Amino acid sequence: MLNFSFANSTQIHFGEQQISTLSSNIPTDAKVLVVYGGGSIKKNGVYDQVCEALSAHSWGEFSGIEPNPSYQTCMQAVELVKRDNYDFILAVGGGSVIDGCKFIAAAACFEGEPWDILAKGAEVNSALPLGVVLTLPATGSESNSFSVVSNKETNDKLPFATPLVQPKFAVLDPNVMTTLPKRQLTNGVVDAFVHTMEQYLTYPVDAKVQDRFAEGLLLTLMEEGPKVLADDASYEVRANVMWSATMALNGLIGAGVPQDWGTHMIGHEVTAVYGLDHAQTLAIVLPRMMAEQKEAKREKILQYAQRVLKLDVSKPEIAIEQAIEKTELFFHSVQMPTRFRDYQLGEEVADAIVTQLERHGMTALGEHQAVTLEKSHRILLQSV
Repeated sequence: MLNFSFANSTQIHFGEQQISTLSSNIPTDAKVLVVYGGGSIKKNGVYDQVCEALSAHSWGEFSGIEPNPSYQTCMQAVELVKRDNYDFILAVGGGSVIDGCKFIAAAACFEGEPWDILAKGAEVNSALPLGVVLTLPATGSESNSFSVVSNKETNDKLPFATPLVQPKFAVLDPNVMTTLPKRQLTNGVVDAFVHTMEQYLTYPVDAKVQDRFAEGLLLTLMEEGPKVLADDASYEVRANVMWSATMALNGLIGAGVPQDWGTHMIGHEVTAVYGLDHAQTLAIVLPRMMAEQKEAKREKILQYAQRVLKLDVSKPEIAIEQAIEKTELFFHSVQMPTRFRDYQLGEEVADAIVTQLERHGMTALGEHQAVTLEKSHRILLQSV
């Protein structure tokens, strides 16, 4: 096991009617900016619950954070924060809203050009406190310190991270999932699954606890993922999917193990150029990444095949091919396409995305930094 430091300071309030805890989780003297996306929270009852919980607080709102939150929209919120002296951010939404709020919280306190936080890795020395009401389980952003923001003008989709934007608390009520469109549920399941794989499917370091945790998450998502798409999905199914998505990227399963993230880096560029949903890009790229890296990932693919997929690994080469195939079939089981052609895209994607990767210095990806631009190009071509 590799050396690591682990802490997760986000307090989780999980279960039914937990939105009411906002009243005691946010200081009564705080001036709260409630930030959300396209307005679905006003149709599913979440907005009303937030209003009731904040009845004793001074608060305002900002709407319009996009899927793949844009720098331009986030900066509008930053201007509002500064103009009206808000001192607490409440993100009500999924990963995009939360990521956007993390940037807003940091940019509102940043001295200089806020774009430098993303483009130049400028140090963040302070940030407004942030809380979350999660409406879409997917990214795990509700209990980590990472954010990804897009610049619509330059086709950049860039990450930043700082403990200063780690949410103080997150409210997770599985009932909010009952009104989510199937596309968003599918995206959430796939996102959580690939997050887990990026930290698990590398090479062995005898991290038995992390491996077993990761395998438990993969098994749960494979079992409950297809069920959560049903109109009559139970509270228990939703609860297990929601908690799996949070646990997939709260730092626990990634502590002390090598991590990949090559699939994510390629996927970010696909989203920036072609506008596909984040999870859609992951489902396209991961099976081909596994195939391209099957020798480097050999031991862990076989472990995954045996422990998660229950395959016979006595013939390793066959088991590896079956594991890749069954991973792609799992994506299909949650109604997720796995080819660029499913989105009317062809071989032109490879050149366009490799150009983006090179522009952003993503020339050596993966746990061994062995995925060169040539390999990325091959992965993309094979994904058509």
